[in-house]
Amino acid sequence: MIIMKFGGTSVRDSDAVERLITIVSEKTPQKAVVVVSALSGVTDTLTQIAQHSSNGHVEDALRLTAQLEERHLEMTEKLLSGNKDLLTQVRDTIIHLFARLNEMVRVISILEELSDMSMAKILSYGEILSSTIIHKAMLNYGLKCAFADARNFIVTDSRYLKGEPQINVICRKVPELLTREFEGNDIIITQGFISATIDGTATTLGRGGSDYTAALIGMAADATEIQIWTDVDGVHTTDPGKVSKTKSIPVMSFSEAAELSFFGAKVLHPATIQPAIEKNIPVRVLNSMEPHKKGTLIRSDNEVSENGVRAISFKENIIVINVFSMKMLNSFGFLTRLFEIFGKYGTSVDLISTSEVNVSLTVNSDNNLEAIISEISLFAVVSVSRDKSQVSVVGKNLKETKGLGKRIFGAISDHNITMISQGASDINISFVVNRSDLAEVVSSLHKEFFE
Repeated sequence: MIIMKFGGTSVRDSDAVERLITIVSEKTPQKAVVVVSALSGVTDTLTQIAQHSSNGHVEDALRLTAQLEERHLEMTEKLLSGNKDLLTQVRDTIIHLFARLNEMVRVISILEELSDMSMAKILSYGEILSSTIIHKAMLNYGLKCAFADARNFIVTDSRYLKGEPQINVICRKVPELLTREFEGNDIIITQGFISATIDGTATTLGRGGSDYTAALIGMAADATEIQIWTDVDGVHTTDPGKVSKTKSIPVMSFSEAAELSFFGAKVLHPATIQPAIEKNIPVRVLNSMEPHKKGTLIRSDNEVSENGVRAISFKENIIVINVFSMKMLNSFGFLTRLFEIFGKYGTSVDLISTSEVNVSLTVNSDNNLEAIISEISLFAVVSVSRDKSQVSVVGKNLKETKGLGKRIFGAISDHNITMISQGASDINISFVVNRSDLAEVVSSLHKEFFE
């Protein structure tokens, strides 16, 4: 059995859905669980609808819901025009779902208050709508396909907008689902990103969480392979949006893929790899626009022998925090105290570099930053640098690659470097540059190693 996840660009319109159905049909008779995202751009629009509602702008919110409703109805007409019964079923479902969404919009607009719980419920509409349409389209094409609501088996805690999966519950519920729904069916279609608490309250796995859904199902089901179908032919040597001559990487290790995704590569959700590692399930990244291409196969570390630089990833907008204190000198407990403050505010630190009296670290967001700085300032001098970017050179056994530092920093010698971090991992060397230099830095590095 395989897991096949299709992202928003792979289900953006009726043509994309028809390609999806062709891809899935070619995988049978192998059993498949198909995980789909909302149509491209829908989650962003739902976010805008929620914000308009909370600001009391009910007309703006309802205008956007009407546009979304029309888009989904048009797609349904194109996919099911030859099957009156299925077309009527889906149209009725879409109209019903938008009636409920509009009701939520009006209530939130009256209260002018948007809770995380309400936001999660609004965001769930995107995936429910897309999966409903695609399920009926699969049936129309003659595929034996069951529909499953992910909120019944992807169970999280009550952090509504970024729920923590309850692995033991998921590993119990997914096999039960498969046993039940594969009875007489070859395919199960479900939703990525959306989830629920054990009592059924809507949650989400966070933006980009559809990959995570696929990996969780794959882990719980002992799948033979997890496929991530997207709009690029595999993991590239860097972001094709930044550099024109990127190359697809045929094979890479779990560790390399995990580092790339954590340090900014957009093709995979950072949490995707861990469930696959747990069960040693290969992950394949493929292009739904060009399904004949081989993409990238991600395998266990001991199955990938190639060393050296494999890719360059980056985070475009980060913040550097410098902490200076003479109390660090020949003392203990300073770093514990420092990171307890970041933990208190739920703020993750990406990079860290230390000297005798100075700690430099990076964060992705300024959420709670003023409070963090205020607390640290009670025992140290804090300075903050914004408009920075983080660049990571990723590959196996980088510490054993002779001359690597010379090649990296020689290629970008015309640019200032704010911070360098290496040591904890043998898989990446990361450093911080000015955001205005990012495009040139990435291009220069790519030319050095891949062109």
